[in-house]
Formats: sequence, structure tokens, C-alpha cells
Amino acid sequence: MLEYSSKSIEKKWQNFWKENKSFEPSEDFTKEKKYILSMFPFPSGRLHMGHVRNYTLSDAFARYYRQQNFNVLHPIGFDSFGMPAENAAIKNGSHPKKWTYDNIDYMKNEFYSLGFSFSRERELATSDELYTKFEQSFIIDMYEKGLLYRKKGMLNWCPHDQTVLANEQVVEGCCWRCDTPIVKKDMNQYYFKITQYGDELLNDLKKLEGGWPKQVLTMQENWIGKSNGLAFDLFFDDTSLAKLNHSFKGFDVFTTRPDTIYGVSYTALAPEHEIVSYMIENALLSEDVITQIKAMKTTSSIDRQKEKSGVSLGLDVIHPLTGKKVPVWIANFVLMDYGSGAVMAVPAHDDRDFDFAKKYDLPIHSVIKPYEGELSSDSAFTEVGVLFNSHEFDGMNSKEAQSKIIEHFEAKKIGKKTTNYKLKDWGVSRQRYWGAPIPFVHCKDCGLVMEKKENLPIALPEDIEITGEGNPLDNHPTWKHCKCPACGNDAIRETDTMDTFVESSWYFLRFCASPKNWEKEAFSSEQIKYWMGVDHYIGGIEHAILHLLYARFFTKVFRDLGYIEFDEPFDKLLTQGMVLKDGAKMSKSKGNTVDPDAIIEKYGADTARLFILFAAPPTQELEWNDSAVEGAYRFIKRFYERSSHVNKTDKIPTIAHATLSKEEKFARKKVYEALVRANDVYTEKYTFNTMIAGVMEAMNALNLQNNSAVWSEGYWILSSIMEPVIPHTCWDISNEKFSLKNFSSVKVLDEVFVEDTITLGVSINGKRRAEIEVASDESDENILKIAKESAAKWLEGQTLLKEIVVPKKLVNFVVKG
Repeated sequence: MLEYSSKSIEKKWQNFWKENKSFEPSEDFTKEKKYILSMFPFPSGRLHMGHVRNYTLSDAFARYYRQQNFNVLHPIGFDSFGMPAENAAIKNGSHPKKWTYDNIDYMKNEFYSLGFSFSRERELATSDELYTKFEQSFIIDMYEKGLLYRKKGMLNWCPHDQTVLANEQVVEGCCWRCDTPIVKKDMNQYYFKITQYGDELLNDLKKLEGGWPKQVLTMQENWIGKSNGLAFDLFFDDTSLAKLNHSFKGFDVFTTRPDTIYGVSYTALAPEHEIVSYMIENALLSEDVITQIKAMKTTSSIDRQKEKSGVSLGLDVIHPLTGKKVPVWIANFVLMDYGSGAVMAVPAHDDRDFDFAKKYDLPIHSVIKPYEGELSSDSAFTEVGVLFNSHEFDGMNSKEAQSKIIEHFEAKKIGKKTTNYKLKDWGVSRQRYWGAPIPFVHCKDCGLVMEKKENLPIALPEDIEITGEGNPLDNHPTWKHCKCPACGNDAIRETDTMDTFVESSWYFLRFCASPKNWEKEAFSSEQIKYWMGVDHYIGGIEHAILHLLYARFFTKVFRDLGYIEFDEPFDKLLTQGMVLKDGAKMSKSKGNTVDPDAIIEKYGADTARLFILFAAPPTQELEWNDSAVEGAYRFIKRFYERSSHVNKTDKIPTIAHATLSKEEKFARKKVYEALVRANDVYTEKYTFNTMIAGVMEAMNALNLQNNSAVWSEGYWILSSIMEPVIPHTCWDISNEKFSLKNFSSVKVLDEVFVEDTITLGVSINGKRRAEIEVASDESDENILKIAKESAAKWLEGQTLLKEIVVPKKLVNFVVKG
């Protein structure tokens, strides 16, 4: 009797795979390929169950396609730059590099202890100097192409830590680490010109339909936020011009609702608008008003949308059509990163404008009414209706009036049709140490100068002190001092590092470098043409916008730079759900985490993998269940130990199906049903739970018979189906019984689905009374005879009016008592 021991079996096969380089892709580019990739992890130090789910999914795909004789690239890397390494350095006194690479070593061991079939020859960490070298070269090319520029921008600044914070690091207006109120600081920042690709990023979403989840496509579409409308200038009246010392004539606004132009009753500026800044700097506002404005500035964009607040600037502009004065306010809901940071407000026909007007008792002018019914004074009317109080446009349908009013503005040369985007250029400067240095030099004679490519990489100095205050690169005594690449005079190296989203925007291309030329080229054109696009990309829905949008942007930029020849990087995207425990996302603070190492130690890696794939479909949330983990272990143990019923063979047994018993035929049918289901799962549905359930049903059916040939055929197929899920167990079974010959495509035999008998229901006057089993080719005459015998007691003493046979379903007798 075989006995299952996860520790010895798993160690044995992990060593075998490593020694035999079992999962390296072939350089034979005549074979059909599959590029399977999971979003790479940040090396935080320990895998969590979300990682296990992500990489188990990708590993199942990779192993399945290897069995189908595809050339499979299934690589892994580490997104290893970023703030957590610096935070750990501050907390533990460790160097970010040592902390990062120690964690990478630990996590790689965890990966291989789970049996993940990653290529070991194409591993990378984005903090590797070689990776930085190639990336800095790309950045120089992008700068030369005009896709990278430097300008001043308003950034979140922590006065205590002396550093810029991302929006996500501002919590209720304060620094997430030291709780100091943040301020907005006007600082130089590098930007990628992603807006130049706005239309293409939007239009090419159509190419991804069918391969990407609709939810992700919608999220990207909304993030790009293309809108058509009217742009025009609002000019100050004479009193306001004088108050502003004639420094500004007015400001421009954009609206998607030109049909409401006659309903404008106030205008609103963002607290960061240059006119507001001018008024503060020139003491044109009271201290109380300035305090309110500063409070708005230090509130996050998200929080500013919740509770409406504002203040009057005591200025007026002239309505472009009516000539009437319109008051100018500051409103917290107006943001500088959409449009011009100024809006026209129509409270009668916009919910947000209505709430603000009600709060501050501002006028409300209705200009659109419903075709039926009356306007309400308690809410804004935002539906399509008919214009009134709109001069020559009265009586028009509001939708049709939009283009007419734009034409009117253009004819009078006071405005024009404009397309706007919510998408803004991507700011990539970070005043941090642990990131890729931006390869530029500041020369007092030459200005901003690109580093020469032969000087790359510009690597980070290792002799730094990280205190959490200021930029360690800026504070370093020697690193930033260099010679200008253009004139040779003394210059200062750029001390900003790049946003870590830059590294993750092209890493999938880096895997397309031959190990033979790994040091020489970022990727090769031959490998790129063969491997790209990624056939299956797997990761969390939380990356639906930023990472996936930036990766799409980089792909299009690299195409235009001549590196590659395709438009989109990822053919199919699978977004897996979170792993929950006790109904909540796992987190250390909640004390509801599950340590993968502990699961492996107690049950083995295959148990963890089986539970992950069986507990829920991959796109849904998965609730951790200790008893279900125990159940997964018991199933694997039975699966392994019952392989003792199997004969050794190096080819699938040939079985005369017609000679088998009913139980043997049923077992074969269930095995092949599981095979059909498995093929569907990998190519269409991704519902691994139903595939595994099919295998369990087949196992139950095999247990009801004792034909060793049927057992052997069953295990030839079932261990092949389950190899992507529980690989260690299946390799051990296959090695012992099949000499590893069964990990290949298996033909589905139609004969097993031909039923010898069928079960029919027997009804009397439509009420089911009995069931009969008859030969599948039985005549209607014999079926009726058998049915009458089975329902004799309900037919006794009745007059039979009608006999109906519904093929392969039921027999119905209509009787009268």
C-alpha cells in the first residue's frame, strides 16, 4: 500500500526540476508558443496567500500548455525599488539594498517550495544595475523624442520629513508617517507625455475586448476620461481688473454642457489656481479667507469631493452672451488636474453646483425644462429637455442645442469646440533614494543635459544614510557632483529618482532576452517577435488602471521608438479576486493572516495549491477555510494512495469498451468528462473549481469498479489533468506508473459517451409515478410495455386514453377513472 508523504515527494521533485532545468523555454522558434505571466511582486519578505493564488493560477496555465506541446515562457521577477525598503531601513537600521535582496532570496525559496515552474534563467529584479542601465537608455531616447519634459508643479510636501509624498501617502491632510500637516509645494518635476497617446490608449481598448474583463476596460476608459465640449474665456469686469492690478484679464473654462450656458450663475476656481495664488501673495484676501483656502489645499482630491466648501473672491466676470456680471468663487471640488482649474457653474442643471449654490445662497437660473411635468425647486434637472430663457435657442432639444451653441460661439470667435481628457501627464520624479536615478545633469552653462549612454548605468551610491528626512542622494557629499557630458565643466547630477511604475511598465519585455545575451541587450527583436504579446497576464484588479495603463503607454512609445512592432502588450487578462479570512482581507493588523510556509509545513505545497484553485473561481473572492484545506489534503492522500490500483505502462491502455460492465463504462465516461472539462477551463472558462470537481467525480466512479485497465487509463488521464494543480503528487505517480509519458495531449474518445441504456420517467396524467431503464435503441413498443408494467398499480381500473413517448425523456399515460 502506497503512503503519501508530502515532504519527501515535494522535495524530490523540486530538486529534479532544478537539476534538469525542466521549465526553461526552448530556443526553437518553430514551435507554437505561450507566454504566461503573473504580475511580479514587491519583495516584502514573505509571500501571502494573495501571492500564492496569483502564481498558482499562472503556474497551472504554464504546466497545462507545456503538456499540449507549446513552447512556454513563464518567468518571474521582483518589482524591487520603492519606499518600503527605505522605511525598513529607517525602522531596522538596515541598508535598503541588503533588505531588498535578502527578501528576494527568501521569496524565491518560497516560490520553489510551492512548485512554481518559473524559468530560473530569466529572473530579474528591477533594482539590478543592469535593469537600470537599459531603463536609463530608454529614458534618454524618450527625452530626445519629446516624450519626457521637466516643469514646475504643485506637489505634496512634508515639512518634517522634507520629502514629496504621493497622493496615496497623504492621510486626512497629514503625512502618513509622521502625522505632520502637508503643504503644497511648487517644485520641478519630470513628466511623461502620456496625454499625447490619450486617443490611441482609448481607441485601442476595442482591440482588447473579449480578452480583458469589461470592468477593467471601463475603468481605463473612465480614467482617460475623454469628453467633448466648449472652451471659452470669461473676462473680468473693470472693478475686478483694477482689484487685480490688471495682472489677469480673465480665465478660460471648459464645459460639456454648452446647452446650459444661459443658466450660469457663478464661476469657481480651484484653490491652487494662479489667480488665487496671486491674490494671496498680494494680500488681496483676508487672513480668514486665506486660512480656508490653505485648508482646502491640504485636503486630498478624494476628500474634497465629499463635503462642498468654498469662499467668494469678491470678483466678477462678464457672461459672454448676456453681458451680465457673474460672481467668482473658490470651490474645493474644482481640481487643477482636470481642465484649466476653473468651471462655469449651472446649479439648476448640475447636482454638485446645486448643492454648492444652496449652501451659499447663490442664484439658480433654470434654462431647461422637461417635456412633461414641472421643474422641481428641490433638485437640479439633469435630464434631456427643452431650452427656455435661452434667447434664440428657446424651444430646442437640449441635446441638439449643444452643437448649435458651440457653432454660435465659434461664429462670434468667443469660444471653440474642444476635446478634454481627465488623463494628465505622468509625473515620475521622486525625492527618494531607493529608485532608478533619472539620467540627467544640471549644468550652469548648458542647462539640463542628458547623460551619455556609454556612462550608463548611473547607479545609486551605497554609502548613504537614510534618516527619513530629505533626499539621501541630495544630501550625499560626493555622488551628485559630476562633469557636464556636453561641455566637461563641473555640474550637478539629477538627484530625483523615478516612480517605480516606470520599472513595471516594461519588465514583460525584458524577459524576451535570450539568457545568452542577457547582459548585452534589454531584449532581442527575434525573441520579441516570437514571444510577445503575453498570452495570459494574471494579477489583481487593483492594478486595473495605473500599471496596466502605463504598460500600454510604454508599449506604444517603444513601438514609436522602433524597438518593437506591436500596439498592445497583453492579449488576455485575468484579474483574480482577493483572499479573505473571516470575511475580511487578510492583514497583519487584523490578525487574520495565513502563513503559506506553515501550510506547506503541515500539509504540503500541493494541498495549498489545490485549495486555492478549488475553493472559488479565480475572478471571485476566496474565503479561507481551514476544514477545506484539510479536505484538500485528504483528497490528495487518497488520490496518491489509490494509484496502487494502476498497472505500469508507458502508453494509454487500449480498452474494448463494448465488453465492459455498466460500472466500468460509467467510470470511463466520468474520466473523459473530466478531460473535456479541463480543456474548456484552460481555453475558455478558467473555472478550475469545476474541473477539480469533475476529477473528484471520476475518482468516485473508479472506486465503484475494479478493472485494472480502467484504473490505469483513468490515472493516465486524471494525473495529467491534475499535474498543473498538484504537480509534485502527479509527477510521482506518473514516474512510478507511466515513466512520465502521460503529460501530453490526450484524445477524447467519443465511444465512452454513448449510453447503452437510458432512464425515462413514467407519468400518469402528467404526474411522475415511476422510472424505467431501457436500452438506448429500444423501440417505442417495448418502452410502452415496460412502462405499463412499472406503473401497473396506477393504471389498474383506469381507461387508457393516450400513450405518449417523449424520446430519451419520459413516457406519459393519459387515463380516465
